[in-house]
Amino acid sequence: MKKLFTLLAFAGCTVSPVFAQTDTIAFYKKSEVMIPMRDGIKLHTVIFSPVNAKVVLPVLLQRTPYGAPGGMANDSAISLSNFSSGIAMMLKEGYYLVIQDIRGKYLSEGTMEIHQPLLHATNKNAVDESTDTWDTIDWLIKNVPGSNAKVGIFGVSYPGWLALVGAVDPHTALKASSEQACMGDLFLGDDFHHNGAFRLSYGMEYTYEVEYDHTTDSDFPFPQFDLFDWYLQLGPLKNVNEKYFHGKIPTWNNFVKHPNYDTFWKKNSPLSYIDYAQIPQLHVGGYYDQEDINGPQLMYAHMEKRDRSNYNYLVLGPWNHGQWARNKADSLGNISFESNTASWFQALQKKWFDYWLKGKGDGKFEEAYCFQTGSNQWKTYTAWPPKNAKPKRLYAGAGNTASFTKPKSATGYVSYTSDPAKPVPYRLPPIEATYGTGSRWRPWHVEDQRFVYSRPDVISFVMDSLTEDLAVTGKIMAHLFASTSGTDADWIVKLIDVYPVIDTKSLTMSGYQLPVAMEVFRGRFRKSFSHPSPLVPNKPEEGSIGVHDINQGVKQGHRIMIQVQSSWFPVIDRNPQKYVPNIFEAKETDFIKAEQRIWFSSQYPTYIELPVMKE
Repeated sequence: MKKLFTLLAFAGCTVSPVFAQTDTIAFYKKSEVMIPMRDGIKLHTVIFSPVNAKVVLPVLLQRTPYGAPGGMANDSAISLSNFSSGIAMMLKEGYYLVIQDIRGKYLSEGTMEIHQPLLHATNKNAVDESTDTWDTIDWLIKNVPGSNAKVGIFGVSYPGWLALVGAVDPHTALKASSEQACMGDLFLGDDFHHNGAFRLSYGMEYTYEVEYDHTTDSDFPFPQFDLFDWYLQLGPLKNVNEKYFHGKIPTWNNFVKHPNYDTFWKKNSPLSYIDYAQIPQLHVGGYYDQEDINGPQLMYAHMEKRDRSNYNYLVLGPWNHGQWARNKADSLGNISFESNTASWFQALQKKWFDYWLKGKGDGKFEEAYCFQTGSNQWKTYTAWPPKNAKPKRLYAGAGNTASFTKPKSATGYVSYTSDPAKPVPYRLPPIEATYGTGSRWRPWHVEDQRFVYSRPDVISFVMDSLTEDLAVTGKIMAHLFASTSGTDADWIVKLIDVYPVIDTKSLTMSGYQLPVAMEVFRGRFRKSFSHPSPLVPNKPEEGSIGVHDINQGVKQGHRIMIQVQSSWFPVIDRNPQKYVPNIFEAKETDFIKAEQRIWFSSQYPTYIELPVMKE
């Protein structure tokens, strides 16, 4: 949810008092206002108005908890060269750009609550981010001269969620929205938890950043650069409040109070307060989003069920969190996309808002635009996931093998010891502060998995080299049969594209283990996220794990690997492996070693279900 990019770079702002009229807009004038909400709270708002516009123009609105841009006097004239490329592309042909601090952040009045659910539907006197959006738009169309009374809202990350909820019960002037990398359900799959497993390093650092000081973003004062040992020495989660937060970070306190999927999490899930697209909605997400991989996929699928107006659209690309909004996105880490996918998306975004706000273009948009990694080409689909994808089961087998043939043996498993005192790192150390200097947080979803491949507590099953290309398109489901000597366990499952031992296309990529999909599942929630229960020691049980949507072209000569482990530290907290009612209250003595078994027999066949397309 972190702020990813700036809409402007003010270091060399161009200011000029005289302008000639042209067919395109070259300069924008900046002004600041405090817009009143229905409860009297005023929100700080920055407005960029086109200079010498010849016609009335629509408004692009972005609302943010990360601070509307400052550093300029009112009536400063800003050259387009100071805006990010995607924004400048739209502003050049004329828009008003409005950026607003949400209530309780930076220069706005009021109190902020992270991801407050929408309340106005059941309480007519309530205020929330939907009503604040409505009030802001109402003020803008009445007070911005030269507006055509049409508004579009967009944003990445937290501003993406604000674009999603701002389009609920919208003002009549709000004509289109684009939520990008918005969070989905915060217990099931984004930001703070994945399948109930707590995201320790991210959850701790982000909540401190947003809530420690409402006037700014705050970096936790870590005493060292590499944080792997720091988080390990932190000990049980209860030490966070006892040693550092002291009950002063509200969202952290909610983590402690609500360790299961109770009414608190359900009420705060957009699944409970958003039903369908009331205006055209463009969902945008990345396959390698290290923060909100689930939100755009989840909300598109949820809203598609009632999309009778054909307002619901999807874009999925080969991106990390918000990479499409930057000037260039032709690669991530060591993985090349062979084209600037950011410029491709930014042209689509312009087409989207130009049509809905200006009436330009034919209005023909594909249901889903989904980049196919591996083959590195954009594909379009009339439904997502594609209905013509056929499920194919890739089974784990004896001798660390994998194949499309179900095991026939009545017995079969491989075991390893999981030790909470020696957890598997989620990426190659050093583990820098998430948003700290030199952080490699952004590309970790494509990091070569050979750095853990040889660990005794990481198990891999690899198939033979493919004899023909394979297109895996849609939702990946892992069906893991596992047992533990303990009474709780985490299972991390990875689907990996293994490059040839000699890659003739790029020799340095030879043997690369690219994780195309990864996910964690906490064993206590195998039956219910709301009512956890201990595992029965040494009893094989099935865990069905959704591993997100992908569109991966696995090339001939490559191999596919299933990889399993039981820790992913410190992005996921250490499971004590002894069942305790609330892991946030676990003691040091609750953490025990456990023998984990991954089964691959005819009775307990571990497999990953791959949706395979006939290309």
